[in-house]
Amino acid sequence: MRAYIPAYDLRVPASLSEALALLAREPGAWQPFAGGTDLMVLLEAGKLSHKRFLSVAKLDDLRGIESTSADVTLGALTTYSEIQKHRVLQKEFPLLCAAARETGSIATQNRGTIGGNIVNASPAADSPPALLVYDAEVELVSARGVRWLPYHGFHTGYKTMQLASDELLRAVRLPRRVKKWRQYYRKVGTRKAQAISKVCFAGAALVENGAIRDVRIALGSVAPIVLRAVKTEDALCGSKATPAVIAAAMETLAREIAPIDDIRSTARYRLRVAQNLLEEFLSQLAK
Repeated sequence: MRAYIPAYDLRVPASLSEALALLAREPGAWQPFAGGTDLMVLLEAGKLSHKRFLSVAKLDDLRGIESTSADVTLGALTTYSEIQKHRVLQKEFPLLCAAARETGSIATQNRGTIGGNIVNASPAADSPPALLVYDAEVELVSARGVRWLPYHGFHTGYKTMQLASDELLRAVRLPRRVKKWRQYYRKVGTRKAQAISKVCFAGAALVENGAIRDVRIALGSVAPIVLRAVKTEDALCGSKATPAVIAAAMETLAREIAPIDDIRSTARYRLRVAQNLLEEFLSQLAK
């Protein structure tokens, strides 16, 4: 059953300062949105419970991709299509580009935004594992000021995060690494395209003289939030990717994640796939 449109209130602020002022006056009353790709699904199904919405889609202060020698900053309204086309992102952040290609249809990629993917806070989202691997930071703005937070730790539980009711996510910052890292991304779903992930895996490692000197591993759909597998990373650092080390890392990962049974898959399947993806990633490092 579809929602009754006249029951909803929509504001379209002309500027970022106007949007922040409205959020400050009535914190929690207005729900910001950009592309609306998830919101429209709920609206069509008659399950959109919140009634007052703030469209930020036309705010230029949330747009653009800026590169410096130290980092790349993506405005929250950067679309998946824009991510895929950006040359620096293609060359240095291929996991994020791969995630953008895996997100929905071309129509969704043209409209959906990186900021929306973050604050929608789905544990099955495609881009957050890549952001965790790249040690991303997020910029939060309000009428009170600006603050930057590490993306690792931004999500505190299922659909909860360190975003105050009067704040907007303005940008995402990715540090540029000088040394060459080996990178790996896989999304496993029911289909090759337009499917919510059963397991999403992103990994990157710095390998020197055959040994793993540094490593980042992140997964989606295996916990209440997108998860950085810190214990598995610690177990691998300083080691070579031998069969014994890989087997031990797979066991560590099994203790670190908490997959569940749901409509898309089972906990047992997700656990096995997550371990298999870790094995494939590490086996590639050993070659």
